[in-house]
Amino acid sequence: MDDEFTICIVGLGLMGGSLALALKQAGWARHIVGVSRSRTTLAAARDGGAIDVGTSDLAEGIAAADVVVLATPVRTILQLLPEVGHHAPAGALILDLGSSKTQICEVMADLPDNLEPVGGHPMCGKEVAGFAAADASLFQRRPFVLCPLPRTAPAALRLADSLARATGAHPVVLTPGEHDRAVAAISHLPYTVAVALVNTVGATGNPLAWSLASSGFRDTSRVAGSDVDMMLDTLLTNREAVLTWIEAFAAQLDGLRDALATGDEPALRAQLTAARAKRVQVGKTIG
Repeated sequence: MDDEFTICIVGLGLMGGSLALALKQAGWARHIVGVSRSRTTLAAARDGGAIDVGTSDLAEGIAAADVVVLATPVRTILQLLPEVGHHAPAGALILDLGSSKTQICEVMADLPDNLEPVGGHPMCGKEVAGFAAADASLFQRRPFVLCPLPRTAPAALRLADSLARATGAHPVVLTPGEHDRAVAAISHLPYTVAVALVNTVGATGNPLAWSLASSGFRDTSRVAGSDVDMMLDTLLTNREAVLTWIEAFAAQLDGLRDALATGDEPALRAQLTAARAKRVQVGKTIG
């Protein structure tokens, strides 16, 4: 990596803060600039060694950046991209970390021709938000999806690949549509299921249920604690794919309900066995 590169990370929450820490640890860039509306966050990021300088002024932050990373909720990324296009220097790589890609890449296509857009999404996270939760190891051994546009130069994609590898992730190149359909199944659907589960138990008004809850409920419901603004943006900007998977999940749940309601033990066993076999098969990959 050319240590003369300057990177500007816009948004210093869990993802942006973790990226800054990981790149600092790897020595990937000469200079890291952080942009945040919160002066408290900027101070914490400087004190934590994640950034060299911080600012609340987007134009100032990206003025000399070779790489601009947008690490905010998806709809904020969509709002910021035109301004980034106006202020980013010629030749800069424009990368995002948003959880859905189609709408972002469509807006990226309208960036000035002298900028190099690549959609990005590291497949990692926590159910807690903010710089205080940032962790340099967050990306380790996780997929980091890259969605180059038809106009993206090979050198720009290689630079994005280098950034992803510097965090300890392994890059995966996909189209925005491929990404959104797959991630709707393994990330966005589980969030909606966890939300429905917590709200279902909560609606009973039975405090005993919560007092007895243990590891199974904890693990199944964990992601319901995710940042609401981030997840609202994710669901609304990937609505079609998420709805498709919710309908498929509902059909599976209906099958379980019907087998249980009729006491159809062979049908119930077949569904449980199929799920267990698939989970064991993919267990080494997903943990």
